[in-house]
Amino acid sequence: MTTQATDPNASGAATAADDLVASVDSGARNPLGWQMWLIPGLAFIWSLFQLYVASPLPFIVQEQTGLRVVFNNTEIRAIHLGFALLLVSMAFPLTPSSPRHRIPWYDWVLGLGGLATCLYLIVFKDQIAARPGLPTNTDLVVSTLGLVAVAIAVYRALGLPLLIVVGIFLAYVFFGSSPWLMEAIRWKGASYGKAMWHFWMQTEGVFGVALGVSASLIFLFVLFGAILEKAGAGNFFIKIAFALLGNLRGGPAKAAVVASGLSGIYSGSSIANVVTTGTFTIPLMKRTGFPAEKAGAVEVASSTNGQLTPPVMGAAAFLIAEFTGTPYTDLIVYAFLPAIVSYIALVYIVHLEALKLGLKGLPKPPSKAQSMARKFGGFLLGAAFIAVLGAFVHFVLGYASRAMPGATMEVAVGIFLLFYLVCLLIASRRPDLEVDDPEAKIVELPRAGEVALTGLHFILPIIVLLYCVMVVRMSPGLSAFWATTAMIVIALTQHPLKAIMRGGTGFAGSFRQGWDEFAEGMISGARNMIPIAVATGAAGIIVGTISLTGAHQVVAGFIEALASGSLMLMLIFVAVMSLILGMGLPTTANYIVVSSLMAPVIISLGASEGLIIPAVAAHMFVFYFGILADDTPPVGLAAYAAAGISGGDPIKTGFQGFGYDIRTALLPFLFIFNTELLLMHVVIVDGVPHPEFVPWYTGLKAFVIAVVAMMAFAAATQRYFLTKSNWFETALLLVVALTLFRPGVWLDMVQPPYVERPGTAIYDVAAAEPAGTNLRLELVGTDFNNPDRRNSIFVVVPLGEGATAEDKLADVGLTFFEDGDTLTVEEPFPGTPFAYLSQDFDFYADDPVILQTVQTNAERLPKEIFYIPAFLVLALVVVMQRRRQTEPAF
Repeated sequence: MTTQATDPNASGAATAADDLVASVDSGARNPLGWQMWLIPGLAFIWSLFQLYVASPLPFIVQEQTGLRVVFNNTEIRAIHLGFALLLVSMAFPLTPSSPRHRIPWYDWVLGLGGLATCLYLIVFKDQIAARPGLPTNTDLVVSTLGLVAVAIAVYRALGLPLLIVVGIFLAYVFFGSSPWLMEAIRWKGASYGKAMWHFWMQTEGVFGVALGVSASLIFLFVLFGAILEKAGAGNFFIKIAFALLGNLRGGPAKAAVVASGLSGIYSGSSIANVVTTGTFTIPLMKRTGFPAEKAGAVEVASSTNGQLTPPVMGAAAFLIAEFTGTPYTDLIVYAFLPAIVSYIALVYIVHLEALKLGLKGLPKPPSKAQSMARKFGGFLLGAAFIAVLGAFVHFVLGYASRAMPGATMEVAVGIFLLFYLVCLLIASRRPDLEVDDPEAKIVELPRAGEVALTGLHFILPIIVLLYCVMVVRMSPGLSAFWATTAMIVIALTQHPLKAIMRGGTGFAGSFRQGWDEFAEGMISGARNMIPIAVATGAAGIIVGTISLTGAHQVVAGFIEALASGSLMLMLIFVAVMSLILGMGLPTTANYIVVSSLMAPVIISLGASEGLIIPAVAAHMFVFYFGILADDTPPVGLAAYAAAGISGGDPIKTGFQGFGYDIRTALLPFLFIFNTELLLMHVVIVDGVPHPEFVPWYTGLKAFVIAVVAMMAFAAATQRYFLTKSNWFETALLLVVALTLFRPGVWLDMVQPPYVERPGTAIYDVAAAEPAGTNLRLELVGTDFNNPDRRNSIFVVVPLGEGATAEDKLADVGLTFFEDGDTLTVEEPFPGTPFAYLSQDFDFYADDPVILQTVQTNAERLPKEIFYIPAFLVLALVVVMQRRRQTEPAF
């Protein structure tokens, strides 16, 4: 990208934004003197340790030498948190007045003390294992000091809000049995020893699943992204985005959206994403006509949405996979379509803003007088290259792994090195991409093809990751290790090899440059992990409290009472709770807190209304709203980072960014009711719902319809389509969006979805329906928690094989008995699919649980028929606006 020199006295807003990122993500302290190497050195060692335990090396060494060099999961978690507690004391000042350029004595004490409480679990592991649940006084002291160290670390790295939340949960453990509490929220209580053992000495509290995922998965992916960024991939993606989109209306804003989406592939922080891409894109947006707040808001919306982009998804993807039992490979497929639809809609919103402001694009590079046919041919060539690359990964490497299972890794390494050398040879024929000054005037945009050829090798580690996960089916942790190893090889060798290919000049300097980029990536990855490790440790306290006290039932009952049994009201309450908590909590901690409390309630309340909600859909609902909190005023830190660069008002930037993100807030509600947006449908197997992928044509239909619907919704919220919309046109666009997203709403008004018969007819229905048919049963019984109330809950059961109705109902998991003119339902046995009903119904009350109605799916019109009037209404809006249109729509 050709630029002109800039004023040396340009604004230092970007520096302020960098400082904000440092204080939030990696720590604001940078010591001088002999201490200047301490934090980078410890961070580098931490990264080396995580690579070591993720690699096959410990097993090879132990097998060859007999030395015990393999760490188990519990030991890895303890060392992982120990590094975090030590580094957080050194890198994050305790108070605003704490020194920034040296480590005071009290931080040495706190850091080493926190490390010691973690190492205690390793040094004395045999003695601890010999006394399960019987802590000694030393155990209690260490556990107490450990929780204090975590609490101080939370305050340093994540602020007061999360500390308050953790404190409330801990207070409930110790004082939740007090008689002055309402009986509805009181629990039986636990001794101090039992609580301390639960939280620190076993894997139910701090060292639980969340910290385990941080140690085994999240660190590697964050490290992978950090090295990729330091090696130049971030600048490469920005240049590609500007080369492709910079000449369009509002080109810099569209490029910001695409660049942030590409950065989201490997970045787990919306704030860091804002600064990485926003430092360059926000000033360019302002110079092309965007107001400061809108320029910042575009970057905020695109950067927060970067956490929705597979495979990293803000580090929460691995937690969702762990908590829901969903294979990681399936999860990234489920997350793909909503992320793509959200980004397409954001690009369209930016386009509408550019139309409203009358903006133009950046100057194109000199034309080479290409015909339209040649341009279209170039587009097809690029698409073909991507298709061939995908086919190569899937078929060629997949065939190699099946044909030579013993030599799969050697073949893959050989192919990787071959492609790497070819890509470097192509890149060496062109000058390296330079980081442009964001304040400089752009004279000429780069050519997309030339930019792409300089950085093809940055795509190879991502291909390695996808190959390991999708083709070889390695674990996510091992896949991330090999992808990171590939990225380390590239970081260390790309500059020396290009120097050799260019004639051998500057080899020594290029080798030093490669080492510097590698070391900076290792250090940056570890420093970025400090808040995540602390957050997952703190979240373990919350999850441990829930498992110890059953607090989720109290909160769930409260929210369920507020929602009055309405699933939609419940979803709104959960969304608001996620947004409020997310203002003060990082995305990962917010997701853990809200999903632990509310995801089971969403599933159970959906079931009570006869709606089967997969666990992964409920967890992604919570996750989406936790992400949106990053730009929710008045606290949204991403908005503050963007405002620091743009010079705009952070509150206005946050409100504007949230306005752009309304389309993202719509998606979670939609995929709760229409799982096709997640490329899944639910099948009932032995009474248990299982998600399965939809056919490719169903996925394609869902994608096209979702894009059109989301663009109609975006046009309605922006009050602009082909021209400024009046209230009537805005209403029509909203109706179009609703119809395309949920055509079943209108179909239910025309034709009932179910044929309803009394419960006593279940045997007649079962005899008439074929095996595999799902019956929707309405059960009515006394509320387990409120004997004065009768509950109505729907369950879905599939009919089994058999010649008679009794045979078909034999394996349903429910037992019915005739009682006069009703059918009573016996309490399900533990371990059966409907055992959870014992928590909803009192099966031993005076009034028994009865089968009220039996419902089967009605034969009715396909819901897609309502797409026709929706598109006709959309055409009507086009005709109405074309008469007033003064600017071309594109």
